[in-house]
Amino acid sequence: MPLWAEHFLKAFIPLFVASDPIGLTAIFLAMSAGVPAAARRRVARQATLTGGVVALAFLFLGRSIFAAIGITVSDFQVAGGLILLVLASRELALPASTESPKTNEDFGVVPLGMPLIAGPALITTLLVLVDSVGLGMTLLALAANLGLLVAALFNADKLGAWLGTTGLRAISKIVALLLAAIAVAMIRRGWAG
Repeated sequence: MPLWAEHFLKAFIPLFVASDPIGLTAIFLAMSAGVPAAARRRVARQATLTGGVVALAFLFLGRSIFAAIGITVSDFQVAGGLILLVLASRELALPASTESPKTNEDFGVVPLGMPLIAGPALITTLLVLVDSVGLGMTLLALAANLGLLVAALFNADKLGAWLGTTGLRAISKIVALLLAAIAVAMIRRGWAG
């Protein structure tokens, strides 16, 4: 495998696990029940744009913010890993649910764009990846994941019908298990760093 492809996969896979497009699609389906198709597409675009902007802001300003408050990337790796581990264990321990409170059509920015798309998992993973595979490959992998997320949200009805509720829950549990493993690896690297 070419070196660039290996670096891309090293960036793409953790970002895919951290962003969890299948789990977000299940949440999106529940939140957008009864919302017209045109408004649903607008919300999907709005959520992805919000998540992308927040992710880029942390990617480019995260280290400056860390320096200003006196923390290191290793500190953030341990803290982010602990948060990811809690999130993953909560998902693994509790029954998966796509139920969410009834919302209007303005859920694209909060909670879908942030913190569901650009949450602690994605932000921490981005900051760690810049050190391991570089900024360019991290940006490319982020763009690919956001593209997959847009495709998943735009085709949420088809994906939900194809996988069914049980399939969406099963995939969400597998992704949570992978997220827990990534969290442990982040804590280990942060502790050693």
